Amino acid sequence: MKIIMLGAPGAGKGTMASRLSERFGLPHISTGDIFRENIKNGTELGKKAKSYMDQGLLVPDELTCDLVTDRIGQDDCKKGFILDGFPRTINQAEALTDALGKKGQQIDYAVNVIVSDEKIVSRMSGRRVCPKCGASYHLVTLPPKAEGICDKCGTELTQRADDDAETVKKRLNIYHEQTEPLIAYYNNLGIIVEIPGDKNADEEVAKIAPLLVEKD
Repeated sequence: MKIIMLGAPGAGKGTMASRLSERFGLPHISTGDIFRENIKNGTELGKKAKSYMDQGLLVPDELTCDLVTDRIGQDDCKKGFILDGFPRTINQAEALTDALGKKGQQIDYAVNVIVSDEKIVSRMSGRRVCPKCGASYHLVTLPPKAEGICDKCGTELTQRADDDAETVKKRLNIYHEQTEPLIAYYNNLGIIVEIPGDKNADEEVAKIAPLLVEKD
């Protein structure tokens, strides 16, 4: 089964994808994680991706399409996969459709995670991360025991550049302009499944899981 996750940045696509990954035994492929790993390792791709991500801009198609196509062609994706963060534009969606079509394959479901812009700004601008161990916190919903300090390793927490409130708003504007049209694209293919991203993730995944069945 091949699934893609749709929704605005911060809607909870990653959380939903992880739950679906566990339920169906499919690899959860996050382009964000791929970019961050390249940034951490200082690769040329990572340097280019970082310059866009820090400004809240989409990483250009040419830096993502070949990378994702190669990833979903690996052995662990033979039974399917869950794509989180790709495609983000109609051009990327068409490139993915073409790449899969050449193998006689297609996307089975596009799961659209729905959250209002207001909740997303509040959710993302309150996030804090530990630069040393990678632990994540939220000023409202998951604060550290000591203000500004990681519970696990005692390092001072930081805010990712792309979680700044103004950057989040810019990212949402870009989403509505460039990525939201994907909903109509996949709806025309009859494969959209909608799920709220501001409710209990386990309960919502349990509700939609019976709708996601293996296709021929």
